[in-house]
Amino acid sequence: MTTSTEHARLLRLATRASVAVALVLILAKALAWWLSGSVSMLAGLTDSALDGVTSLLNLLAVHYALRPADDDHRYGHGKAESLAGMAQALFIGGSAVLIGLQAFERLKNPLPVDAPWLSVGVIVFSLVLTLALLALQHRVIRATGSNAVRADSLHYRSDLLLNGSILVALVLAGLGWYQFDAWFGLGIAAYILWSAIQIARESFAVLMDEELPPDVSRHMLELACAVPGVLGAHDLRTRISGNHWFVQLHLELPGELTLSVAHGISDQAADAIHRAYPKTEVLVHADPSEVVKRASA
Repeated sequence: MTTSTEHARLLRLATRASVAVALVLILAKALAWWLSGSVSMLAGLTDSALDGVTSLLNLLAVHYALRPADDDHRYGHGKAESLAGMAQALFIGGSAVLIGLQAFERLKNPLPVDAPWLSVGVIVFSLVLTLALLALQHRVIRATGSNAVRADSLHYRSDLLLNGSILVALVLAGLGWYQFDAWFGLGIAAYILWSAIQIARESFAVLMDEELPPDVSRHMLELACAVPGVLGAHDLRTRISGNHWFVQLHLELPGELTLSVAHGISDQAADAIHRAYPKTEVLVHADPSEVVKRASA
């Protein structure tokens, strides 16, 4: 695991590189679309513009999310990433609708694609630049485990498929099959809309404090119960905020233990969970076993 300083440096490096790549691709695709009039290239330009917006939002969100907890935000600022994700989803969904309308219009009135081979060159350049960014993001994800960078990386990985389909559409248009450009534009619009829905669902789950997966929760309970002296564990609750997991649970301990011993066992249980899941912050409440039995009777 990286130190907090190195963690922050890598996150800033990845988000800034993502913004820079998106800006370069926006300029290149805008020139290619202006010269060619291709609907597929327009879809690619729109996607790159969305990448620029989402990457900028990620940059700002990560900058804010890295701020330490304060008196007004005792759980930190990690949910800024999810708020940015909801904004991204709304923007992406609206843009997908606009691309679809443009593609329908081109289906009704097909037009030849000008300078298709220049556009092909731009798409090849986009693929190479995207691969370089993905390599950097992969390194940052391995070092930090950042959900924000992982989401951005998944988006850029899907862009490889998107740009590949645009490449096919442009080659077919260059060979005289103009309607394929509009059909590919429709398919890309549908894909972008589906991506927006996925981003919205993931962001909504975090904002609504959805629990961690059941297998993770079960494993945490098993780790707590494996600590010597623990008779049982219950009422485990989890939530996610940015790159942090917050976990609360109750331990069943013998009632005759001193407060100091019970506190030590609780710390051991929290440490066991934290070692297995380093991004967790664990809060443990100790219950005398006889009180638990009476409550369940």
